[in-house]
Amino acid sequence: MSTPLEQRLAERIHRGGPIPFDAFVDEALYGDGGFFARGKGAGRSGHDFVTSPEVGSLFGAVVARSLDRFWDELGVPDPYLVVEAGAGSGRLAADVLRAEPRCASALRYVLVERSAALRAEQRDRLVLEPLEDALGPMNPLGDSAAPATGVGPIVTSLGELPAVPVTGVMLVNELLDNLPFRVVERRADGWWEVRVGVVGDAFVEELIPAASELATEADHVAPGAVPVGTRLPVPTGARDWLQSCALVLQRGVLVVIDYVASAAELVERGEEGWLRTYRHHERGSSPLVAPGDQDITADVPLEYLVHAARSCGLVLRRECSQAEWLRDLGIDDLVAEARAQRDARAHVGDLDAVKHRSRVTEAGALLDPAGLGAHRVLEFTAGSM
Repeated sequence: MSTPLEQRLAERIHRGGPIPFDAFVDEALYGDGGFFARGKGAGRSGHDFVTSPEVGSLFGAVVARSLDRFWDELGVPDPYLVVEAGAGSGRLAADVLRAEPRCASALRYVLVERSAALRAEQRDRLVLEPLEDALGPMNPLGDSAAPATGVGPIVTSLGELPAVPVTGVMLVNELLDNLPFRVVERRADGWWEVRVGVVGDAFVEELIPAASELATEADHVAPGAVPVGTRLPVPTGARDWLQSCALVLQRGVLVVIDYVASAAELVERGEEGWLRTYRHHERGSSPLVAPGDQDITADVPLEYLVHAARSCGLVLRRECSQAEWLRDLGIDDLVAEARAQRDARAHVGDLDAVKHRSRVTEAGALLDPAGLGAHRVLEFTAGSM
């Protein structure tokens, strides 16, 4: 065991026995010396994988349109809270603000990012204000006070979800697939749990009969019959996050954009299909190798996600591909406009021409049915909409 993270994991296993897979993933990704704790993750040069915001500013421009649409649905509240969970370095937030949405004067944008290193990077992209300013400022109103209106956009950053009721939008782009998950295997006598042990200097799998609570959760992942030998993820981290989200989102919309797959798709793909690691834009090795040096991600089971959301009061109102969602918000119009501007300035070859040409290219990546365009978008509502 060559790193402090590996040593800490090994000592924990030696003391208490094999640990659940979600405990291993949590340490490998978010613990001291973990992948995200060290500021690694999404981006181009020097990073490990690319998400939609890193493709270019077009994704943020379309998300800005969605925020305007939700603002209208909610009755144009001011202040209008938008909470982006798993906000990373703040790239998406910066692009949303650059697009100048209609809701900007009411907007309070709260970035939630667990990694202190990534929160530090946000200051290179955005002007961040204290939380009390984002949720205020307050105007005196007799013996009480009311939030000032028309003073947005105000942006703040937190390490966890705000402990205040939210009327607005919670946006989560490619976060749930990175939250800790357990792994189960179907055997003739029921579900067994895959845990992580240590043999010599290597982390290894160890299987034990699944506890009744975990077996019940596994049945929600795959409600029907599952072939013996099938392995599936049980996204305990996503379940817990949804419960926390439901406590915060008093009225509004939760938008989930992620790698989401049905139980049938997970069974067909097998563990090598739904469980992936990434390092330097390439597929990595086994998740048990070099924890902290590579991303660990798992497709989010669709049926389980809907069940977990419903159990805490969130109602699914729409589920579609990212390509469908972006087209519904007018990405094709933005691309047509960029293409016209590109052609009009082709003889000039200035920065504006390059920007418009880039936007056309970005759209191809965001709508690619074999890539980012295949991500699933789920809209859940809370309260009266």
